Amino acid sequence: MLGVVLMVVGLVVPVARGIWLEVPSSGTKCVSEELHSKVVVLADYFVVGDEHHINNTIVPTISVKVTSPYGNNLYHQENVTHGQFAFTTTESGNYLACFWIDNSHKGDRGMSVGLDWKTGIAAKDWDSVAKKEKIEGLELELQKLEGAVEAIHDNLIYLKDREADMREVSEKTNARVAWLSIMSLGVCVVVSIFQLLYLKRYFQKKKLI
Repeated sequence: MLGVVLMVVGLVVPVARGIWLEVPSSGTKCVSEELHSKVVVLADYFVVGDEHHINNTIVPTISVKVTSPYGNNLYHQENVTHGQFAFTTTESGNYLACFWIDNSHKGDRGMSVGLDWKTGIAAKDWDSVAKKEKIEGLELELQKLEGAVEAIHDNLIYLKDREADMREVSEKTNARVAWLSIMSLGVCVVVSIFQLLYLKRYFQKKKLI
């Protein structure tokens, strides 16, 4: 039963992912994830050397930059082949991680970069927790499950708040569109009246009516 519950939680809360990125020889390759505030993020990245790079005995280096939804710089490294970054989100929105090949290694070939991106309970060091609290087996799995349930609860609250914000924006937009439509209709009516008065005077002067 516990295994089934853990599997369901894993399907509901995708908190870890392994990504292979094809970084072009020129330009930038970015990945993003929408996160709410107070979420722990832990990521490892590494350059995957292909046969061409191995034969040249030179592993090209990359630059990495991670930014928050408001453009704050959370992590920036240059001339590296691997590394790790970790942070706790303070803003809700899309967090962006960008990779590009350093100028000294640019050529006609791109490269592959492996990215192990973990958030929430997946970023937690459960081995340290188990040693510190002296728990193992079923008790440890239950604690993981508790963390997963809390993550689901936080996500639901975040989605509910976001839905309320989007509904408020939609209602304001609809109200503005309605007022604009009324104003446009009023302008059309006024212009039509002036046109009728002008035509009436014109025909009266010409003694056509």
